[in-house]
Amino acid sequence: MKKTGYILFAAGISAFVAILIYFGIDDVFRALQLAGWSLLLVSASHTAPLIIDSIAWRLLFLCHAKPPFWLLMKARWVGESINSLLPAAQIGGDLVRARMIAVEGYPVPETGASVFVEITIALVTQLVFALVGIGLLLYIGQKSLIRETAFAVAVMSLLAILFIMVQKRGFWGKLLDFLSVIVSKDKLQGLALDAKALDLAISELYAHRMTILHSCFWRLLGWFSGALEVWIALHFMGAHTGILEALLLESLGQVIRGVAFLIPGAYGVQEGGFVLLGSVIGLSPELSLGMSLAKRFRELSLGIPGLFMWQIDEGRLILKRKTVRKAEK
Repeated sequence: MKKTGYILFAAGISAFVAILIYFGIDDVFRALQLAGWSLLLVSASHTAPLIIDSIAWRLLFLCHAKPPFWLLMKARWVGESINSLLPAAQIGGDLVRARMIAVEGYPVPETGASVFVEITIALVTQLVFALVGIGLLLYIGQKSLIRETAFAVAVMSLLAILFIMVQKRGFWGKLLDFLSVIVSKDKLQGLALDAKALDLAISELYAHRMTILHSCFWRLLGWFSGALEVWIALHFMGAHTGILEALLLESLGQVIRGVAFLIPGAYGVQEGGFVLLGSVIGLSPELSLGMSLAKRFRELSLGIPGLFMWQIDEGRLILKRKTVRKAEK
């Protein structure tokens, strides 16, 4: 699996470079030069979805002693950094952020349930956000991409339904029952208890419908807030686009990233998608690629510190374990 991730990562980077060369690297970077210092604003604007998404996630902790907001913010920051910059197929970061909360002493089943349900909520609300993008395509009179976009949304809808169904039917316990045919039950005994507890925690969380709806509201708001960085980037690159065009690009751009979730960072796919979407609203390929690179700049400027933070936390955890072991001896 790891080897496949590296292969897809290399393929995505190759496509990314090829697209830049094809449309002219000089012209693309000239557009970025026009943006100048505003690239820092693009990075800063991403704190809005980070904060809003963390609020949505915190709601999914049913225990009275919820994790502090700063810890959830840090975990989400690190998780996004991993998904954006490492060959983790855009899901490895979610597992890491769950672990970051669990090692702080919060119950593993509740923490795991919050992450899996939050992923589901993100997928469902992304579909709603995608419908906004399709509506905007119809509003501006562009029907050229309706069929392709509707197909992508249909595929994502099917995945969301399947993901919800397997969670509600005790997926983790059944997975371990299947593994017990291959691996001895003695080796799976402790893991089986954790899996059953996780299934119960997920079922209990889904039973709190108002909590789920409340979290959905904030997560959807987070998707909308992501359009701000698109508008800032295009505005300072000299594009005459408004907030509706920015919403369209962000909405359908996220659909493209969602469909390409197996490719780490969606490298190449995001760039090609923005060129296609930009042509619909009259943007030149250079401006579309410049906007995509502004997003990449944001991923790097926030992601690299996030990866460092992750490694610092991992180092502290290893040091703490060594200290405990020495004390036990």
